[in-house]
Amino acid sequence: MRVAGLAFRNGHVLVHRASHEKFWTFPGGRAEVGEASADTLQREMMEELGLKAKVDRLLWSVENFFHYEGRDWHEFGLYYLMHLPDTLAFHESEIIHRIQDGKNALEFKWVPATPDSLKKLDIPPYFIADEIENLPQTVRHLVWHDGNLDDK
Repeated sequence: MRVAGLAFRNGHVLVHRASHEKFWTFPGGRAEVGEASADTLQREMMEELGLKAKVDRLLWSVENFFHYEGRDWHEFGLYYLMHLPDTLAFHESEIIHRIQDGKNALEFKWVPATPDSLKKLDIPPYFIADEIENLPQTVRHLVWHDGNLDDK
């Protein structure tokens, strides 16, 4: 189970990736046993950014099927709208934050919140690119197939 958040600033949305990966994702992480999903997102933002996130409404619940690192996955994802403090750096194109996460580094950057920008960066789950300029007002549940992420 993965919990992620979409944070916006100046027409941009925050994304992150492990430095060894070619594709970007929305920041978040795995829920721990017994942890509510909104608490997961707050914990992950504190661990990765050192900031307290305000978790807003749930946008999507997604059953996402994909192939990654030689394995087939069935990920259940919860995607929230979230707000981060203005103390988080902003730059229109540069990496704004790096942190060591185990053996990999995580890097964060702001990207234009447009379908073209998200498609260019190859951000799964891929349906979000088409909906980034028109977020749902009520929770949407999707069954989605992102395909083979090893080919990215």
